[in-house]
Amino acid sequence: MSDSKFRALRVLEKGGYFHTEIQEQSLDDLPDNDVLVKVKYSSLNFKDALSAHGHKGVTRQFPHTPGIDAAGVVVESRSPELKPGQEVIVTGYDLGMNTPGGFGEYIRVPVEWCVVKPPRHDLHYFMTLGTAGLTAGLSVDRLSQTVAPGDGEILVTGSTGGVGCLAVALLAKLGYDTVALTSKVDHSDLLAKLGARRVLDRSYLEEMPEKALMKETWAGVVDTVGGALFSKILKTVKHSGAATTCGMVAGTELSTSIFPFILRGVTLYGIDSVEIARERKRHIWEKLDSDWALPDLNFLAQDVVLEELPGVIEKIYCGKMLGRAVLRHIDQE
Repeated sequence: MSDSKFRALRVLEKGGYFHTEIQEQSLDDLPDNDVLVKVKYSSLNFKDALSAHGHKGVTRQFPHTPGIDAAGVVVESRSPELKPGQEVIVTGYDLGMNTPGGFGEYIRVPVEWCVVKPPRHDLHYFMTLGTAGLTAGLSVDRLSQTVAPGDGEILVTGSTGGVGCLAVALLAKLGYDTVALTSKVDHSDLLAKLGARRVLDRSYLEEMPEKALMKETWAGVVDTVGGALFSKILKTVKHSGAATTCGMVAGTELSTSIFPFILRGVTLYGIDSVEIARERKRHIWEKLDSDWALPDLNFLAQDVVLEELPGVIEKIYCGKMLGRAVLRHIDQE
C-alpha cells in the first residue's frame, strides 16, 4: 500500500503563526512502525487544540497531524500480536503529539500502543469516550480505592468539559452523590441528565476566605482544571478523603500546605492517561465496556468531519466546548 493516498488535517507554521489545512498524504509519509491502522474515528481533546496552536510543549516539529485518539481497523501488522481486520483503540503515548495522529485517515504506530477493542461496544462508543473517558475512568478507579459511595459528596470540577462530564456520569452510575462545579451553570440540565445531584457555580469558591484549611465539605474530588481553583478545593476535602487531578486549563501551579495531608489524612492522586502501561489502559477500557458502560452518550457528543475540525478546535481552545466531539472520517457509513 506504499502508493496509497489519504487525507489529514495538518498544522502548518509560517512566520511563527500556525494554521490548519486539509492535505493529501501518502502512507510513505507515516513513520516506520509495526501496525498500520485505517482510522474510522478520532476524538477532540484540549491537547489537540494546544498542538494546533503550536504549543511546543505538545508538538515540537511542524507540519504535523494532531489527534491523540484513534480507533480503527488494522490494515498491516509486522507483529504476531495483531492481524489485519482487528479493531483497535490507540490513545496517548506520542500519538498526535509528534507522531501523526487520528486527524489523518491512517496512522502507523508501535504495536505496544494498540489495545484490541473490547467486544460489547463499537468503535464510535470508544471514541465518544476517548482519552477524556479513559482519564475519567482512571480518576474514578483511584478515587474508589479511598472513598466509597455513601461516604459523602464527590465534587467534579470542569464538569462540562470532556473529562468532567464523563466523570460525573461514571460516578453517578456507580452510586456516588456527585456535585458538578462549573462556570456554565446555564447547562445545569445537561449535568443533571448526566447524573449530577446538584450543580455549583464555581464563583462561590472565590467568595470563600483563604485559609490553610477550610470547612470540610467533600468526601472526594475529581479535579480536571488545576490551578488556583483546585488549590482552594483541596483545603475543603474531608478527613480521610481523596482528590484526583488530571488537568491544567485553569493553571499549572498548585499552592497548598502540608495541613490537608497531615491533619486530615487527605490522599492526592495524580492521573496520567498517556504513558501508563497498556495493561492498565486495557483494564479501564474493559470496565467501560462492561460494568462501567455508559451507553447513552449520544446527547453528549457531536460527530464532525475533517472540514469541521478547525471550528471545533477553536471552541475547545477558548473553553467554549460543551461535551464531546467525535471525528468521523468521511468514507465511513
